[in-house]
Amino acid sequence: MRYILLFLVFIFCFSCAEEQKKKVIAGQAFGTRYTIQYYGSQSMEDVRIGVDSVVYAVNKSMSTYLPQSDISKINTGDSTIIIDTMFRDVFTLSRKLNQQSQGYFDPTTGVLRNAYGFGDTQPIEHIDKAILDSLMQYVGWHKVQLQKNGTIKKEHPEIYFDFNAVAKGYGIDRIAYYLDVNQASDYLIELGGELRAKGQHISKNQAWVVGIENIDSPLEDRSYGATLNLENSAMAASGNYRKTRVDSLTGKRYVHTINPLTGSAARSDVLSAVVLAPTCAEADAWATAFMAMGLERSKKVLSNLEDIEAYLIYTDVEDASKQHIYYTTGFEKVLN
Repeated sequence: MRYILLFLVFIFCFSCAEEQKKKVIAGQAFGTRYTIQYYGSQSMEDVRIGVDSVVYAVNKSMSTYLPQSDISKINTGDSTIIIDTMFRDVFTLSRKLNQQSQGYFDPTTGVLRNAYGFGDTQPIEHIDKAILDSLMQYVGWHKVQLQKNGTIKKEHPEIYFDFNAVAKGYGIDRIAYYLDVNQASDYLIELGGELRAKGQHISKNQAWVVGIENIDSPLEDRSYGATLNLENSAMAASGNYRKTRVDSLTGKRYVHTINPLTGSAARSDVLSAVVLAPTCAEADAWATAFMAMGLERSKKVLSNLEDIEAYLIYTDVEDASKQHIYYTTGFEKVLN
């Protein structure tokens, strides 16, 4: 009996030691790369398999790049698709954020994203007022409904859902849920620049420290303008300083953030938005909304939001070459 007890104590201590050792896995998901640092007993191979299964499920539900995904079938006019729990989660959250953002967050802008060349179809080379007006009839969250039987009703068959401004963040939240279920005590998930943290970096006995990228740093040699402590929170960023397209006829530059109210793809005075939120889906969506809103509307909306903090880089009204930073009180508290 004594030897058995000693053996059990050894196993317990070994298990505790394994849980206190940081594990790191990396891979590809949602068209970009991810890195996960975590503390827990589950093997890295098991976590990698689990992450792959989460990514597969999210893509099958909401990837516009997969012809056989639910969202692709709905976009091409199949009104018989009964959406799954994940699609329902994102649809419901989108409706809430559409209302809170006064319409500036709207995943029905897919037809505009495609037209401007930031979606998954061929762009329209020159978008004049007549073309824009014709496209705008297919934009508006009030034009879509989730039916009681789980199908989606669209006012126009041409309405095109694009959850890219929220689905990646939601996918990170699902990965976090997987880690929670499998008893990871502390972790940091980074996927395409978006993050979700739980607990601390145990090895260093401190919060997870993450960076905010300088918007003028070269893509191949990125630098950070600030760092912050991320603990039991999510962070996402959006910016118009890299992803642009130029109209070949007019020379007009389009940015990938679409204003759902006007259909415009013109840059606002906000160059970059970094958002902290309880979930990465919320942080992802609000970062996109603030880019479209501009500084003053963003500040007004932020004053009425709970648990949402922001760090906005914006241009000077008098001189667009000059940049300034605005951040909320809650964001200031976690800056280093």
